[in-house]
Amino acid sequence: QVQLVESGGGLVQPGGSLRLSCASSGSILSIARMGWYRQAPGKERELVATITSGGSTNYADSVKGRFTISRDNAKNTVHLQMNSLKPEDTAVYSCNLYFIDPAGRYGLANWGKGTLVTVSS
Repeated sequence: QVQLVESGGGLVQPGGSLRLSCASSGSILSIARMGWYRQAPGKERELVATITSGGSTNYADSVKGRFTISRDNAKNTVHLQMNSLKPEDTAVYSCNLYFIDPAGRYGLANWGKGTLVTVSS
């Protein structure tokens, strides 16, 4: 089992910035794709950004140019730098990742609790 813990959320004014972090723990040999997701009240969870093991990134159109995903392979963590935040970015942000365990099995981590980001004046 691989566990995830997100942190860094909070209340921020429109135009402000936050940096989210996601720490993973468990039986991991290597991590493939890592991603950030968000779920706003009353809406479905949506993919925000992904990063591959080689560092290739992909972003939802709504966050392109404002958010940056990065990863620390040595610490098995992923970050999301969010700039120029808008009220519509308000959501619970969660991360997830595809990993390979020491037995060579490919799996998806357990979802963490997420971290709440509120953008409001």
